[in-house]
Amino acid sequence: MRGLATVAMIAIAVTTLARAQPTPDETSPPATESPAPPDTPPPPPFPPPSSPDEAAPPPAEPEAETPPPAPPKPLARKAPAAPEKPPEPPRPVRSPAAIVQALDKVTAETLRFAAPVGRRVRYKTLIFTVKACETAGPDDPQPRASAYMVIESQAPTLPGQAPPEPKLIYKGWMFATAPGLHPFEHPVYDAWLIACSATSPVA
Repeated sequence: MRGLATVAMIAIAVTTLARAQPTPDETSPPATESPAPPDTPPPPPFPPPSSPDEAAPPPAEPEAETPPPAPPKPLARKAPAAPEKPPEPPRPVRSPAAIVQALDKVTAETLRFAAPVGRRVRYKTLIFTVKACETAGPDDPQPRASAYMVIESQAPTLPGQAPPEPKLIYKGWMFATAPGLHPFEHPVYDAWLIACSATSPVA
């Protein structure tokens, strides 16, 4: 019995609540139509979305950095060219003997003789020793002969006495083409070089 009474009470409460809620027709006023908006130009159409391929140009590749220009190499200094040596003149031709002419100023006697190199040759009281005799330019019309000569003076030997020591009176070069360049000076005798001989005289 109590169960039926409880059910009946729940049903009555539900019916009462349903009656208390207003219906849509009673609570809300009738809807009125809103006036149409004025004619306005339609908005510009948006551009269609671009495809991923056409969305943006590919980024430009960065330019490769150019290396800085290398500093110029210093110019190699050329060693100064050595001055050309002038051609050496041909060496004079040496001969084994010299041709000498001697003069006795007192008697005006002259004598031309050949004096071999390295041998002593006597003319009266003079002793000639030729150390060297050479000719420059033997193919020239006037070859230039010169001789290095040593002249000593020695008095004649008296019978029963030892020969006196010779005395040096001249030493130097004589020149055939320039006899006055280094002349032999003596109060009694004179002597000068004539030429160089290609052959040594027979002893």
